[in-house]
Amino acid sequence: MEKFGRFRIGIVCLLLLSLQFPVNLFAQEEQTLATGEISGLGEPDSLNNDKATFRFSQLAAPTCMIATGAVLGLERFHGVDDAVRDWTKGVCAGNFWHGDDYLQYLPVVTSWGLGLTGVQSRYSLKERAAMTVTAYASMGVMVLGVKGIVSEKRPDSPARNSFPSGHTATAFMGAELVRIEYGWAWGMAAYGVAAGVGFLRMYNDRHWFNDVLAGAGFGILSAKIAYWLLPLENRWLQRDHGLAFNAFYDGQTAGMSLTVHVP
Repeated sequence: MEKFGRFRIGIVCLLLLSLQFPVNLFAQEEQTLATGEISGLGEPDSLNNDKATFRFSQLAAPTCMIATGAVLGLERFHGVDDAVRDWTKGVCAGNFWHGDDYLQYLPVVTSWGLGLTGVQSRYSLKERAAMTVTAYASMGVMVLGVKGIVSEKRPDSPARNSFPSGHTATAFMGAELVRIEYGWAWGMAAYGVAAGVGFLRMYNDRHWFNDVLAGAGFGILSAKIAYWLLPLENRWLQRDHGLAFNAFYDGQTAGMSLTVHVP
């Protein structure tokens, strides 16, 4: 069994169990969301009446994807990865195309760009910014943390940072943000792009199938975490925060200072 392989299921379970913490926090916010706005800052929820509250049912899809990816990474199931790799190598025939390095960001850009072009978005620009930053931070912690612990070898190099796929996580994170912002019509198109990124990671022999599957799960999960945390972030955004940026130079020393006032 490859290095750290037997710990994968435990790692995944710990990550998912840690997500139970927001349940009580978000339950406290439910009353403030009853009007269809998020803490008074957001635009009216015109797409649906879903509230930014944690529900275990929302964990179903990402949990299954992450857990299945972890299981398929175990030595006894390597035949699945090998079979998928043989198929993609046959399709590729040595003609690699690295458009996935750029396409991974398209869904995230779309989650911002559609609202700026006049398409009705669920949340305000400020809220979309908060969700994007939170989603990226959540994804970075989970993906980079698991990469370092699992240390799975890439199919095309000795580098041990294959599981899960960061490119795929980025693409699926953006796709879920598009779905949350604009509904399933736009969301399905974004998910199509994300699936294409996942395929290209295997097509270019950069990742195994289980890496891509788990990466997609982590991406979706990170977007949902940002959605769940939005009510708490909006409470912070409503406050009168003072921000001062100063630069100085005394002839010998140059520097900058940032002052934040939190009431």
